[in-house]
Amino acid sequence: MKPTNQTFKFSLKNTKILALLAVLSALAAAGRILFAPLPNIQPVTALVVMLTLLCGIRFGLLFATLTMVVSNFVLGLGIWTIGQVLGYALIALLTGLLLCPYRQKVPLWGIALFCGLMGYVYGLAQALFIAPIYGFSYFWVYYLAGLSFDTLHAIGNVAFYLVLAPIFFPLLTRLLQKYTC
Repeated sequence: MKPTNQTFKFSLKNTKILALLAVLSALAAAGRILFAPLPNIQPVTALVVMLTLLCGIRFGLLFATLTMVVSNFVLGLGIWTIGQVLGYALIALLTGLLLCPYRQKVPLWGIALFCGLMGYVYGLAQALFIAPIYGFSYFWVYYLAGLSFDTLHAIGNVAFYLVLAPIFFPLLTRLLQKYTC
């Protein structure tokens, strides 16, 4: 299922939109916690891409930030949370700039592959964020050591997108049309 041609614009003063953001973030945090035993396999990246396609970069970033902070209260909150939020900010930005203008022309599998690529982008962002802590001389060692985890993240992103997109795009489009009108 392809995203609709419509990008929803709304005010964050709209309580229904804020409630939807909170519920989606809580569900994604629960999904992240549920899949925590599987290394780097989680629904968050696919959902960030979907929500950014439907609602824009700002909404995708807010969703990712809330999801990371809430889930990290259970999984472990630390300096890495900042890196996670920055990684998802980059994903929302890339989705908004590279994919949003062409979303009607890109098939389901094309967006799924983009989600897979975002697994590697996220891993690179984490390595760059952590490099000043361990030292830039260890950057490549750290990045290459995490490449297998990034591959699992990429595979998980593709699978989650292919499963969730046909369900979430129509559902979210209907909800957003209802809440923004």
